[in-house]
Amino acid sequence: MTSKHRRSWIPKIIKKRVCTTFVEDSFSNGALCQCGGERETHGSVALGDYFSTAIVNHWDSAQHSSEYPTDAFGELQFAGASKRHSYFLRLSWDTPPSMVYTLMTAHWGLPSPNLVVSIVGGEGRTKVKTWVREVLRQGLVKASQSTGAWILTAGLREGVGRCVGEAVRDHATAASSVSLNKVVALGIAPWGLVHNRQQLVNPQGSFPAKYYVQNMSRDSCCLDNNYQAFLLVDDGSVGRRGGTGFRAKLEDYISHQRTGIWGSGSIDIPVLCMLISGEASMLERVDLSLKNSMPWLVLAGSGGLADFLSDVLDNLSSATVAQSSGEGDGEAGPSVDLKDKVAERVKKHFPSEPETDKLVERALSIYQNRDFITIYHGEQEGPNDFDTVLLKTLVGASKHRASVEGSPYNEELKLAVTWNRVDIAKSELFNGDIQWRYEDLEDSMTDALINDKPQFVRLFTENGLNILDYLTYGRLESLYRSVADGTVLYYQLQRRLVERLGTTASAPASNLQDSASKVSAENMQSGPVTEISLFEVARVLELLMGDICQPFYYDVLGLEQISSKRRALKRATKLLRGDCLYRGQRCLYPWASLFIWAVLQNRSEMATFFWEMTGESVLSALSGCKILRELSKLEAEAENKLSMKELAQKFENLAHDMFSSCYRSNESRSFTLLIRKSPVWGGTTCLQMGMGADARLFFSHDGVQSLLSQIWWGDMKRNTDVWSLLLTFFCPVLCYTNIIAFRKQDDQHQGEEEKPTEDGQGKDSDSLYGHTVFSFSDIKHIEADAQGAISPRSATIKGIPHPRRPPKRPFIVSRWRQFWFAPVTAFLGNVLMYFLFLLLFAYVLLVDFQPSGPAITEYVLYFWVFTIVCEEIRETVFLGTRTWRQRVRVYIQDVWNKCDLIAIVLFVLGVICRMFTWSYGFGRDVLCVDYMVFTLRLIHIFAIHKQLGPKIIIVGKMMKDIFFFLFFLMVWLMAYGVANQALLYSYDPSLDRIFRRVFYRPYLHIFGQIPVEEMDVGKQWDMPCTDNVTLIESGQEPCRTEYSNWLVVILLIVFLLVTNILLINLLIAMFSHTFSEVQDKSDIYWKFQRYTLIVQYHSRPSLAPPFIILSHINLFIKRVIRKVPSIKIHHFVLQLRGKAANRLMTWETIQKEDFLTAQNTIQKSSDSERLKRMSVKVDGVLKHMTESRDFDHRLRALENEMEYCSNALGWIVDTLAQGSTFKPPRPPPTPRDSFVSSSTST
Repeated sequence: MTSKHRRSWIPKIIKKRVCTTFVEDSFSNGALCQCGGERETHGSVALGDYFSTAIVNHWDSAQHSSEYPTDAFGELQFAGASKRHSYFLRLSWDTPPSMVYTLMTAHWGLPSPNLVVSIVGGEGRTKVKTWVREVLRQGLVKASQSTGAWILTAGLREGVGRCVGEAVRDHATAASSVSLNKVVALGIAPWGLVHNRQQLVNPQGSFPAKYYVQNMSRDSCCLDNNYQAFLLVDDGSVGRRGGTGFRAKLEDYISHQRTGIWGSGSIDIPVLCMLISGEASMLERVDLSLKNSMPWLVLAGSGGLADFLSDVLDNLSSATVAQSSGEGDGEAGPSVDLKDKVAERVKKHFPSEPETDKLVERALSIYQNRDFITIYHGEQEGPNDFDTVLLKTLVGASKHRASVEGSPYNEELKLAVTWNRVDIAKSELFNGDIQWRYEDLEDSMTDALINDKPQFVRLFTENGLNILDYLTYGRLESLYRSVADGTVLYYQLQRRLVERLGTTASAPASNLQDSASKVSAENMQSGPVTEISLFEVARVLELLMGDICQPFYYDVLGLEQISSKRRALKRATKLLRGDCLYRGQRCLYPWASLFIWAVLQNRSEMATFFWEMTGESVLSALSGCKILRELSKLEAEAENKLSMKELAQKFENLAHDMFSSCYRSNESRSFTLLIRKSPVWGGTTCLQMGMGADARLFFSHDGVQSLLSQIWWGDMKRNTDVWSLLLTFFCPVLCYTNIIAFRKQDDQHQGEEEKPTEDGQGKDSDSLYGHTVFSFSDIKHIEADAQGAISPRSATIKGIPHPRRPPKRPFIVSRWRQFWFAPVTAFLGNVLMYFLFLLLFAYVLLVDFQPSGPAITEYVLYFWVFTIVCEEIRETVFLGTRTWRQRVRVYIQDVWNKCDLIAIVLFVLGVICRMFTWSYGFGRDVLCVDYMVFTLRLIHIFAIHKQLGPKIIIVGKMMKDIFFFLFFLMVWLMAYGVANQALLYSYDPSLDRIFRRVFYRPYLHIFGQIPVEEMDVGKQWDMPCTDNVTLIESGQEPCRTEYSNWLVVILLIVFLLVTNILLINLLIAMFSHTFSEVQDKSDIYWKFQRYTLIVQYHSRPSLAPPFIILSHINLFIKRVIRKVPSIKIHHFVLQLRGKAANRLMTWETIQKEDFLTAQNTIQKSSDSERLKRMSVKVDGVLKHMTESRDFDHRLRALENEMEYCSNALGWIVDTLAQGSTFKPPRPPPTPRDSFVSSSTST
């Protein structure tokens, strides 16, 4: 908001008060008005009525002052104080409090309070007692900081206001900058009492106004620089204390507002008035607020009115209370005794007050509402547990305000949630003494979720709240509607909502400055749009997750069968206009839904807790990583973007560590975990989600790489030598010998690297479901003979103890298939045939490319490329379960697929041009360039190699450095080339020579090719030249310019220094930095990219181009003609149902619990946790020492009393002994000195 807009609307709706009628002050001899102003400043004089029969003798603000647009508002800068600006506003005493509250929260940006403490009394220059200062510093401000409170005082540098300002300053200095709850000190002072107030006056607003304070050490009526905002209440008077009426109205208004974000809390904002000292005139203020059920906390011993009220409430008997509170006239009957006692205490505490009767009536009225008053003996109790005192005060007041239905502890729980004091909740409410019901925790759970209080969410979950009953789809929608505006999630939801509604997004209704007539509390307070539904959430998740999984919540909305976005939009719009019966249904996966909700809002602690509670922990962590990394790309603010990336990395680390725990426990089950199809996360798998989330660390895990290697080698053992593969490839009969080692059937079930301790479990029915078989002969068996199979990997993984296996093939057929259907064999065949393809291409270009027409070898090349094109079409259109648009989009995203497209397009263009005589040369040139593109494609093929793969990644990273280097080089080349050409030749219109000498010749200078004869006129140059302009324009070489040749030599020297020394060494340094940075992580990058290559060759036919056309014909017959469904279409996906899925889920849950237990153990053993526990223990010791000190005081007092009683009894005994009235039957007892004797004996 600009300052111009700030100035425009505030004076239209906020007014000030100016005294316009002079009412003579009898003590000033007619010079001053009763408002405190001089006679000259008033427009009229109030003498009497029209008949001059009644003289006006009392000044009243409502009658004798008028309203004008305010002239003091904006920001306040205290001169000499290096603090941020404070806000201030001069306003009339009858300004609506709703308008002021919205101004403070919506436009000044003050956080909505969870508690408001209004300090009454202690004004003026009265000295504040030391223990009161400690209560304010150690008790009130500290408790307010933990609860996120507003503290209301006069805001002046005097009395209690100054103490509060200093305490807020000290706590703000000591508190961490990331503290969520900050204390807001708000000063509400009379405008006419503020010193130097004229410095604040500016009808256009001050941004900022400089405020000077002469003496900062002495008490004065100057504004305190430790306050965040000031409301300067104007009643037209000067130098008078007042304005309490507006403050009371503001307190009452705030007490009816809801806590939390957008008022989403479960309770109204608690408001507490705190009385310190005070004058007798404040009895009316206390009485009126008590009648509005406002709780009060009275500091006994602070002096003045506070001592009077504590004396009245503590010492009057309960019997008298019962009598005085009965029905009937207050003057009659039993209340006379009560009145007398109150009158005695009024005379005792206020001896100089003339009107004691009014004070007694006010005191009696206060006494009848004594349930809302809590007496705090701060001098005796100490300030340590002041937050608990505040809580109990508010709870006690709320219990008397209205009957609490259900549990009597509801108000206390809601206050603890509002203040985010989980320690109070654990010690006072969840200690095992109270049986909590679901209805008691429901509202508080919503409050904790919306306002980001994960500790309370954990506490409620552990104490009786059933998340299945709590989270319905309607409540999930309400949680998404509570998203704070300004966040990237809010904007994305609003954009999807606008698309559904077909209208433009309306701005939040907080434009207070648009028109003064539109001002109201509803218009000023913005809130979330309530039309957000699960459809918008599903659209946002579809944007973030992409094509990795199926859309979320489509099954709930009945859209799972609709693939078109436009049709889904129309169907959802029609559904949401109806009754929306789905909103009453229970959420199918509540913890996963809450996890997504927390992750989308970047709530770290909340999302981590939901991850702990949700199932499928590895996949959930990877999904959170994916969402956050995609969300960070949409985030504009750097700080939020960084926090999202850090949280995404945290979830990737959790997925890695969690899978490590699973892999150590059971290798084969962990393999199943990686490829299991998840019903929770839209049918995706851990491998697919990890690939989409760019989770390189997860893919670098040994368990993931072991699975990929097992898939890569198929039924062959992973230690097979490459030479034996090559030999068998050229001589296929060798596959029946022992030159290649194949895994046995038990190894296929157990996994090659199965732990010895698990061998005994291999054939047990309970563990069969967890053993993954990656036999590609089995895949072909299933494809041919078991079309109803669920698993593409093996028929053993169905949760069936004794699954049906396909009929066993003969050894000759099975061994042949085991060798040729392995991805490593397909890869080897493609590499060898690709080399042959490049040799054929090179032979055609160099030897057999005839202008007369294509030769036989050229036709073979055309057919070869045609088979390559067929394979690319198969990969794009006929592979996978996605729609063709999704498949094309995924295909285009891959860099090497783009390279293939470029190569194919260039080849087609070259062949077309080659067929025509007029474009034969151009076609040959295109094919030559195309050969380079096809050759560069080898880089991707060798990415599978363990040594070459990481180096290829390093080269790819260095290519980015080259582009930066070329930018600097081109700038310097152009600067030098143009200057050099202009200095050497005064006139040369030939564009060909200009481009060569401006760009090409300086580039050759870098590599040492410097034509000295041409550059230096002192050298002889054999090139014939001319100075004739006509000949030069005809194309002849112009002669060199001699007079400026010395400058050409200097520029050459400078150019070589900059390029050969500076830029080249800069490039070397950049390469070195990139190499050292990527070298450590290159292995991780390579393992990540290896997955893509394995997936690609796993889905490829066994034959390589050009023989792959046979496989394509076979697939066409099977898929199109015979309608045989594909098995490899579900590559790396395993469908588990029923008992098998439950067992795997249970096993993963057990591993997660063990993992979390180990993490908690490590955390507890850390130095920070030890220091925290030590700090708690030290605090406990100090508390016990304080209590023991209290016991010492009590024992001393008891000893003094006993000593007095002993002396009194001794005096009585002596008196009776000296008298002769009666004779005692025996002498008085003598004192026993047992303690003394025992002490002396020791």
